Amino acid sequence: MKSKRDFLTLRSFSAQELNQVIKRAHELKRLQLAGVEHRPLQGKTAALILELASTRTRVAFEAGMFQLGGHMIYLDPTVSHLGRGEPVSDTAAVLSGIVDIVIIRSLSQETVESFARTATVPVINAMTRYQHPCQILADIQTFEELRESIAGKRVAFVGDGYNMCNSYIEASSLWDFELRISAPEGYRPAAELLRANPRSTVVATPADAITGADLVITDVWSSMGHDAEKSARKKAFAPYQVTEALLDKAAADVLFMHCLPAHRGEEISETLLDDPRSVAFPESHNRLHSQKALLEFLLS
Repeated sequence: MKSKRDFLTLRSFSAQELNQVIKRAHELKRLQLAGVEHRPLQGKTAALILELASTRTRVAFEAGMFQLGGHMIYLDPTVSHLGRGEPVSDTAAVLSGIVDIVIIRSLSQETVESFARTATVPVINAMTRYQHPCQILADIQTFEELRESIAGKRVAFVGDGYNMCNSYIEASSLWDFELRISAPEGYRPAAELLRANPRSTVVATPADAITGADLVITDVWSSMGHDAEKSARKKAFAPYQVTEALLDKAAADVLFMHCLPAHRGEEISETLLDDPRSVAFPESHNRLHSQKALLEFLLS
């Protein structure tokens, strides 16, 4: 019997496997646009546990599971026993005997990893404070769709050295691109993560990061779990807003991405999402196809 696989960080998969998932995401998108029905997961059931708010992740997984022929059960932790003191390991043991895969979002990476250690079915990390690997799949798919391979390209991340930045650091090694990060002192990614991924470096200013970049990414200044720090973060990150003028320093055919939701007037200028260089909305649409490919990879 094939042993179960989890997707907890990008490094849960080899570079070859990640590229296989992205290739399949392109194929699944073409099938959907052509109106071809593809239902390999008929009879399969997924449990979706979201301890934090979600729009793109939830809708893409629910729609994707339906399109693949399967069924999704959403478990709101506030009205399930997981949110009323049941140990994570007990919930994992119970669900493993009922559903075929579990998708979980939690602030704690340890919660997701603990769940996966007990579960006998595949577990997908739908975002923690440490990693957001599902988003990277959609980003790479979007870049390849519009610019072909990201290998050897220059990528800039401007903003908080948090989950999106951490996943991009891992991605830089797995897809072999140069990543330049600009973040305020005190909000930079962990030194050990950078040491483990030498294709990623921290630079002094947003302009240093963006100059000549083929892809520019940012994220909100106050992610979920940072609500109490909002005022201090606004002050610290004010010089790190990505604007059209800053994007002008990038390569002529640069793409701009944001995992959304965006706070216009904070991490980006009011009109940056409307700039023709922004592909944030197509990027969000590709969450559907990349997550379908991930589900198919883990369940087929």
